[in-house]
Order: sequence, then structure tokens, then C-alpha cells
Amino acid sequence: MSTRPPAERELRAEATVDASPEAVWALLTDFSRMPAWSPELVAMRSLLRGGLRVGQQYAALNRRKAVVWPTRSVVAELVPGRRLSWDTRSSGARWIWELAPTAAGGTRVVHRRPVPRRLTRVSGLFAGLLLGGAAGHADELESGMATTVARLKAAVEGS
Repeated sequence: MSTRPPAERELRAEATVDASPEAVWALLTDFSRMPAWSPELVAMRSLLRGGLRVGQQYAALNRRKAVVWPTRSVVAELVPGRRLSWDTRSSGARWIWELAPTAAGGTRVVHRRPVPRRLTRVSGLFAGLLLGGAAGHADELESGMATTVARLKAAVEGS
């Protein structure tokens, strides 16, 4: 049995997309489109020159109802066409996208949010005061991840 708080459990969403991993990757890494898919993300911008790479930093603006907050993330892993992850420094969470080809010629997309160490104290206080609690916000995040994956799938399959 896990001793981790419910807010720190690994969140997960997945889908099979009827397109190649390369086609999914092309849209997934166009971060200007991510706010259209994610229910919480308003904007995401790179902070450093050099494009998508390990160590690249991104500033994001998030919104839940009337609450708006910034985050800063750093790309931790990058395997083009297969895996992308970034660490959100303000929360302590890692956001992971994994792509794998299917036997039918499509792509299995898995989106995960583990918390490698612990959620930060600031994140816990913020969620408790402004988002209705960390565990409830984790549930909302997981639902939002499913929405994001579904919208990415629709965008790839519609292009």
C-alpha cells in the first residue's frame, strides 16, 4: 500500500491515435497549440533560445475558474518521436508524454504526471487555499489530462 498522499499519486491518461508517432509528435511539440487542448493551460512560452531541448525552460500561465497562476518548467527528457518530459519547479511534478507505434500503424499516447519526490510546500498551500485542496486538484488534473489527450487525438486525426 502506498504511503503517498492522494495528491502525489501518479496521474495518467492515454489513447490510441490513428496516425504515426511522427505526426503525433509534430503537433504535441507545437506548444502554441497546447492551450487549445488543455483545460487549465492558458499559454506556454520558451524562455531560452535554442528550441526544444533538454534544459529548455518554459513559462506557463494556468487558470482554474477565477484563479490564475504562473509556472516554470524545465525539459528533463527528450527522445524525439517517443518521449518528452518536463519538471515543473513550482509544484515538484514531472509531466511525461510517451508515444509508441501500434501494430495497426497508429500511436499509443500515454500522458503521465508522477511526483518524483514530493509536491512543494508552496504547491500544497496554493492548492489548499485557492484550488479546493491538493487531492481534489489532482483529480481535476487527471480529468484535464484525459481531455488534453482526447483533443490532441482529434487534432492529429483531423489534420
